[in-house]
Amino acid sequence: MSTATGSGADREPGSGSGPGSGSRERILARIRTAVAAAPDAPEPARDYLDTHTAADRVVDLLAENLADYRALVHRTDTDGLPALIARLLSRRGARTVLVPPLLPASWLSATATEIDRVQDGPEATARDLDAIDSVVTGCALAIAETGTLVLDAAPDQGRRRITLVPDHHICVVDVPHQVVASVPQAMPRLDPTRPLTWISGPSATSDIELDRVEGVHGPRTLEVILVEV
Repeated sequence: MSTATGSGADREPGSGSGPGSGSRERILARIRTAVAAAPDAPEPARDYLDTHTAADRVVDLLAENLADYRALVHRTDTDGLPALIARLLSRRGARTVLVPPLLPASWLSATATEIDRVQDGPEATARDLDAIDSVVTGCALAIAETGTLVLDAAPDQGRRRITLVPDHHICVVDVPHQVVASVPQAMPRLDPTRPLTWISGPSATSDIELDRVEGVHGPRTLEVILVEV
């Protein structure tokens, strides 16, 4: 029977087990000693502009940047929303649509009855979700300058996985209440303890030859509905 040579007791405390780890700890110890008497770092200045976008341009800029990321952008009002969702699902040829727990019932009120509405639940596996044709959700915020949708798993959005596995995602954004100009404006309105998903266009990646492939790690098709409320 072979036995291991050396033990944790033989190594310098906190040095780890990798090559050179003892040297790393000695260097860090010297740095800590050198800065021990240094004054506390000053608070960062927060007097910078938090956006470069005029207020009357925010929604149009959001639409432009979403389209630039190859999302399909639609605009309507509250009354026209159910019919628009129904058309998008029909055009997609969807036979099933995944529904978050508290998606407003009116959103799917015009959807054809032959489209099966599937309620999300914790028992749904990735394979189950992959068999779903479309998913409809709300969002937490939309950021104009980056063309980004932010979802936080609220009841009208559902679990993170339901917007990452199905191939077709319809996301509804209330305008202007859920639209901000910039990331600095978005951060104070988001809860960092919630599971935040930041979406800029449909899922896409490129290989070393810059060949773009969509749908690798998320929906191949993202449709965004900007609803004037």
